[in-house]
Amino acid sequence: MLASAGESGRKMQRFVSEDLQGSVEKARAALEANDGDAWDGVLLFDGRIPIGDKKYDAVIIELRSYAFPGAEATLAVPYTPLSSGRFKVHKPKLLQWHECDDFDQTAAIQAFFNGVDAHAEGSKVWTAALDQSV
Repeated sequence: MLASAGESGRKMQRFVSEDLQGSVEKARAALEANDGDAWDGVLLFDGRIPIGDKKYDAVIIELRSYAFPGAEATLAVPYTPLSSGRFKVHKPKLLQWHECDDFDQTAAIQAFFNGVDAHAEGSKVWTAALDQSV
Protein backbone atom coordinates (compact mmCIF):
# COMPACT_ATOMS: atom_id res chain seq x y z
CA MET A 1 0.00 0.00 0.00
CA LEU A 2 1.23 3.48 -0.86
CA ALA A 3 -0.06 6.49 1.06
CA SER A 4 0.71 10.14 0.47
CA ALA A 5 -0.24 13.56 1.76
CA GLY A 6 -0.08 16.83 -0.12
CA GLU A 7 -1.94 19.94 -1.11
CA SER A 8 -4.75 17.87 -2.63
CA GLY A 9 -5.20 15.86 0.59
CA ARG A 10 -4.39 12.30 1.57
CA LYS A 11 -4.38 9.42 -0.90
CA MET A 12 -3.97 5.66 -0.65
CA GLN A 13 -3.22 3.20 -3.40
CA ARG A 14 -3.03 -0.59 -3.18
CA PHE A 15 -0.67 -2.56 -5.40
CA VAL A 16 -2.07 -6.08 -5.62
CA SER A 17 -0.80 -8.97 -7.69
CA GLU A 18 0.05 -12.62 -7.24
CA ASP A 19 3.73 -11.67 -7.01
CA LEU A 20 4.42 -9.81 -3.72
CA GLN A 21 7.92 -8.72 -4.76
CA GLY A 22 6.61 -7.33 -8.04
CA SER A 23 3.88 -5.41 -6.22
CA VAL A 24 6.41 -3.97 -3.77
CA GLU A 25 8.74 -2.90 -6.58
CA LYS A 26 5.90 -1.16 -8.46
CA ALA A 27 4.80 0.61 -5.28
CA ARG A 28 8.40 1.56 -4.44
CA ALA A 29 8.82 3.06 -7.93
CA ALA A 30 5.63 5.08 -7.38
CA LEU A 31 6.94 6.23 -3.98
CA GLU A 32 10.18 7.42 -5.60
CA ALA A 33 8.45 9.07 -8.59
CA ASN A 34 5.98 11.09 -6.49
CA ASP A 35 3.82 11.70 -9.55
CA GLY A 36 1.08 13.20 -7.35
CA ASP A 37 3.43 15.95 -6.14
CA ALA A 38 2.87 14.96 -2.50
CA TRP A 39 4.67 16.46 0.47
CA ASP A 40 5.17 13.09 2.15
CA GLY A 41 4.84 9.47 1.10
CA VAL A 42 4.89 6.10 2.82
CA LEU A 43 5.04 2.56 1.48
CA LEU A 44 3.81 -0.32 3.65
CA PHE A 45 4.34 -3.96 2.80
CA ASP A 46 4.63 -7.34 4.47
CA GLY A 47 8.13 -8.73 4.94
CA ARG A 48 10.44 -10.52 7.37
CA ILE A 49 13.23 -9.13 9.53
CA PRO A 50 15.87 -10.76 11.74
CA ILE A 51 15.81 -10.01 15.45
CA GLY A 52 18.54 -11.86 17.27
CA ASP A 53 18.70 -15.38 15.88
CA LYS A 54 15.05 -15.47 14.81
CA LYS A 55 13.14 -14.04 11.83
CA TYR A 56 9.83 -12.26 12.37
CA ASP A 57 7.02 -11.31 10.05
CA ALA A 58 6.85 -7.51 9.91
CA VAL A 59 5.08 -4.63 8.28
CA ILE A 60 7.87 -2.68 6.60
CA ILE A 61 7.30 1.08 6.40
CA GLU A 62 9.39 3.17 4.00
CA LEU A 63 8.98 6.92 4.54
CA ARG A 64 9.81 9.91 2.36
CA SER A 65 9.52 13.64 2.93
CA TYR A 66 9.82 15.02 -0.59
CA ALA A 67 11.02 18.42 0.63
CA PHE A 68 14.27 16.66 1.60
CA PRO A 69 15.52 14.74 -1.47
CA GLY A 70 17.65 11.77 -0.50
CA ALA A 71 16.16 11.50 2.99
CA GLU A 72 14.88 7.98 3.58
CA ALA A 73 13.67 6.31 6.74
CA THR A 74 12.49 2.73 7.18
CA LEU A 75 10.67 1.23 10.15
CA ALA A 76 9.52 -2.31 10.73
CA VAL A 77 6.68 -3.40 12.98
CA PRO A 78 7.34 -7.06 13.75
CA TYR A 79 4.38 -9.25 14.57
CA THR A 80 3.50 -12.82 15.41
CA PRO A 81 0.69 -13.97 13.09
CA LEU A 82 -2.64 -15.24 14.37
CA SER A 83 -1.80 -18.66 12.90
CA SER A 84 0.71 -19.05 15.78
CA GLY A 85 -2.22 -19.21 18.20
CA ARG A 86 -2.17 -15.55 19.30
CA PHE A 87 -1.63 -12.41 17.23
CA LYS A 88 1.06 -10.18 18.73
CA VAL A 89 2.44 -6.80 17.74
CA HIS A 90 6.04 -6.14 18.80
CA LYS A 91 8.05 -2.96 19.28
CA PRO A 92 8.77 -1.05 16.06
CA LYS A 93 12.36 -1.18 14.88
CA LEU A 94 14.17 1.63 13.06
CA LEU A 95 15.95 -0.03 10.13
CA GLN A 96 17.19 3.00 8.21
CA TRP A 97 17.69 6.71 8.89
CA HIS A 98 19.50 7.87 5.74
CA GLU A 99 20.28 11.56 5.16
CA CYS A 100 17.71 12.50 7.80
CA ASP A 101 19.98 14.83 9.77
CA ASP A 102 17.39 17.63 9.54
CA PHE A 103 14.80 15.46 11.31
CA ASP A 104 14.37 14.80 15.01
CA GLN A 105 14.32 11.00 15.28
CA THR A 106 12.40 11.05 18.57
CA ALA A 107 9.74 13.36 17.12
CA ALA A 108 9.43 11.14 14.03
CA ILE A 109 8.87 8.02 16.15
CA GLN A 110 6.35 9.92 18.30
CA ALA A 111 4.51 10.99 15.14
CA PHE A 112 4.29 7.31 14.18
CA PHE A 113 2.67 6.45 17.52
CA ASN A 114 0.35 9.47 17.25
CA GLY A 115 -0.80 8.00 13.94
CA VAL A 116 -1.43 4.62 15.58
CA ASP A 117 -3.42 6.30 18.36
CA ALA A 118 -5.45 8.34 15.85
CA HIS A 119 -6.83 5.19 14.23
CA ALA A 120 -9.67 4.15 16.57
CA GLU A 121 -9.95 0.49 15.53
CA GLY A 122 -6.25 0.04 14.78
CA SER A 123 -5.18 1.37 18.18
CA LYS A 124 -7.53 -1.08 19.91
CA VAL A 125 -5.95 -4.00 18.02
CA TRP A 126 -2.44 -2.64 18.68
CA THR A 127 -3.08 -2.29 22.42
CA ALA A 128 -4.72 -5.70 22.78
CA ALA A 129 -1.95 -7.47 20.83
CA LEU A 130 1.07 -5.54 22.16
CA ASP A 131 3.98 -7.73 23.24
CA GLN A 132 7.08 -5.65 23.97
CA SER A 133 9.28 -8.64 24.75
CA VAL A 134 10.72 -8.62 21.22
